[in-house]
Amino acid sequence: MKKILYLLSIFIFLNSCESIRVTSDFDENYTFDELKTYAYSKKGIDQVEMNDPDKKRILKAIDVEMYNKGFRKSSINPDFIINFFTKTNQKIDFYPSMNYRGPYIGGYYMNPYVNNSFVYNEGVLFIDVIDKKNNQLAWQGIGKGYISTSDQKKKNEMIKKIVNKILLQFPPVKD
Repeated sequence: MKKILYLLSIFIFLNSCESIRVTSDFDENYTFDELKTYAYSKKGIDQVEMNDPDKKRILKAIDVEMYNKGFRKSSINPDFIINFFTKTNQKIDFYPSMNYRGPYIGGYYMNPYVNNSFVYNEGVLFIDVIDKKNNQLAWQGIGKGYISTSDQKKKNEMIKKIVNKILLQFPPVKD
């Protein structure tokens, strides 16, 4: 019974860490139907506090998603500008465990109400779509999730997943 509860708690913990939560917001008066080409904000992306390989991974993932949506990258008079930035939030997850110092029940000393905690960093990726004409934010997508830094292949896949989930909501569908 102890092993089952322990494995269940680890499974729940790992699934909660790997989940990606996404939200977006946009200017309801903006006409997204006219957009065809984009470029990146070099100044904005240069200011992102992140290593260059991870910046390149994010840029490549954005390019793939934009291409799949029918947008073209253009350095000459693009319709909109894409910028991104990141933030890190420290999170604490609690998971139950067995403590054998509790009361004697059915042959075991148990106290099932003890929680252990695990501290980790949650990454937040913001992707901004800026109107080129008036330099105003037209759309913003936000993705939150845990990215392991120990395995490069998993890290690359997670970045692709986060960018994909964020950009699923772009361009927004008006009700």
